Amino acid sequence: MRIAFAALMLAMTAGAGAQLSANDPPASFMVFFDWGKGEVRSDDAAALDKVAEAYRANPSMHLRLSGHSDRSGSAACNRRTALSRAETIRAELEKRGIPRNAMSVVSFGEEQPLVATEDGVREVQNRRVVIELGE
Repeated sequence: MRIAFAALMLAMTAGAGAQLSANDPPASFMVFFDWGKGEVRSDDAAALDKVAEAYRANPSMHLRLSGHSDRSGSAACNRRTALSRAETIRAELEKRGIPRNAMSVVSFGEEQPLVATEDGVREVQNRRVVIELGE
């Protein structure tokens, strides 16, 4: 299944029953990647722009960029690929004015899939970078 608009926004709440107002930015964003590719797709620009807007509204926030991959390669290769994609997102956010020291990068490789698959399976939802906004 291909996701037409690759930047899914997930609102996360601080506790049970907590509500976000319409003016609150989402607490995380996801950017997905085509198989074998590390460049940001054109349809992800809007999500990255929203991350930059949220940062400008609260420049004390910290962003955690978590790279993930599918299970189509070796575990070591998938960790490297996921890290490279997270670093690509960091570079794109730097271009949008977010300082490098406001972001941390981590790679989970194939360890935390959104969609469980067998080894060797290509799954677009698992090839992602999660951008978490926090204090």
